[in-house]
Amino acid sequence: MQIKLMGEMTNMAGKGKQKCVFFDRDGIVNVSPGPDRYVTRWKDFHIIPEFPACLRIVQQSGYQSAIVTNQRGVALGLLPEKKLADIHRRLKQLLISRHGLALLDVVCCPHDKNECSCRKPEPGMILALAEKHNIDLDKSWMIGDSETDVEAGRRAGCRTIRVTDKSRGSKADIRVTSMSALSKRIRKILSS
Repeated sequence: MQIKLMGEMTNMAGKGKQKCVFFDRDGIVNVSPGPDRYVTRWKDFHIIPEFPACLRIVQQSGYQSAIVTNQRGVALGLLPEKKLADIHRRLKQLLISRHGLALLDVVCCPHDKNECSCRKPEPGMILALAEKHNIDLDKSWMIGDSETDVEAGRRAGCRTIRVTDKSRGSKADIRVTSMSALSKRIRKILSS
C-alpha cells in the first residue's frame, strides 16, 4: 500500500498530533456477512445501529475516527475496487447526512493473505494513516471484533478494544460483549 504524503505533511507542519479511534469495518461498523463472505453491494451494507452512537461519543471525546478494513474479496475477484470505493463513499455520505458525523478516512487492504504489509494483523494501514494525518498512536485506540484487529492495533502502538461475545481470552486491553455494550462504555474508556 502506498500513500502519497508530501503535500499533506507540509500542511501539518507545526500542528500538534491528533488522537484517533480506528474502527474495523465488518462486525463493528456494519453487520458482518459471516466468515469468508463479503459485502459486495451497497444494498447488503447494513450499519450496526450502535455504531453512529459510538462514533459520536468518540468525536465528542476529542478523537478523530477512521476505518481500517481487510477486504480480501477484491483479491478474490468478488468485488471490484471501484465498487468497494463506492460503498465507502456512500457510508461516509450517510454518516454525514443522517448523523452529522464525518470520518477522517477509510482505508482498506484489497490484498490476499501474505501479499502485503497492510493486511491486518499487520499494522500497515494504521501506520499509514498515522503518518498521513499526524496521529499520536500512543493516545489512539483500535476497535475490532477479531484478534487480527487487536494484533494490528498492538503492533501499531495503540490501545485496543475487542468486541466479542466469546469468553476465551484476548490480548485486547479491553473486551466488551457487543456494540451495544461498547456504546454504553466508550466514553468512560476514552476518558481513562
